[in-house]
Amino acid sequence: MGKDANAKRLGGIVGTYAVLIIFAAISIYPVSRIVTISLRPGDQLLSTSLAIIPDGASLRNYVHLLTETQFLRWMLNSLLVSIVVTVTGVAFASTAGYGLSRYKFAGKGAMLSGLLVTQMFPATMLLLPLYVVLIKLHLLNSYLGIVIIYTATALPFCVWQMKGYYDTIPFALEEAARIDGATPWQTFRKVIFPLAAPALVITALFSFMTAWNEYVVANVVLQDTELYTLPLGLKMFQGSMQTQWGLYAAGSLLVSVPVVALFLVLSRYLISGLTLGAVKG
Repeated sequence: MGKDANAKRLGGIVGTYAVLIIFAAISIYPVSRIVTISLRPGDQLLSTSLAIIPDGASLRNYVHLLTETQFLRWMLNSLLVSIVVTVTGVAFASTAGYGLSRYKFAGKGAMLSGLLVTQMFPATMLLLPLYVVLIKLHLLNSYLGIVIIYTATALPFCVWQMKGYYDTIPFALEEAARIDGATPWQTFRKVIFPLAAPALVITALFSFMTAWNEYVVANVVLQDTELYTLPLGLKMFQGSMQTQWGLYAAGSLLVSVPVVALFLVLSRYLISGLTLGAVKG
């Protein structure tokens, strides 16, 4: 019986790893093809070879992308917009979520319902009224205009998420801080805010990704090529008669670098934040 149980356990482990390997391969394969296309010479873009490193591989597409196009300018624009949206989103969501979680006031239920209802409408559906608002405020074709739209579309989800996480933090911690003489702001900043690190990390990632990857709204709001973000810039490599696939692939890989780096940095705080603070008995 012992041998049969061990055999079944071993078979289950092998099967689990086999499934994980298959799905990992499915996920990695498209990325490997993009790497291959970015390294191919211009006369081999239509090659059907499955080799990851193609014959005559070179970094010519990367050099061309970084030196002969406005890619660095587009990346700077995207970083600027994404960082501002992230900071604004975290600041507003962390405070608004705390207020909705801890305080009772008139209209609280309606406000929560309103935040939830906004998630039923895609950003493209709100594009026309937002476009009219930007025209009235003279913010069309500006960094501030695009930041306002991105922040407005990301905030409802972030506020709901932060409110839900604050609900899980015991109120006894705040009572203890108040007894020790802490003001409400000190209680929030020194006790609750550090404990909310996991939710803050998710809020920051969501806000950053909302601004970093968005194309439709940016295509409508931004008209000056000097203000283009990365999605708009990469779209310029696609023409009606010809598409520069080598530059497209190289740009796609470089675009993913800041996102991967941000996730790796914040993932440490996400893991450590899960163990911050507790009510000791």
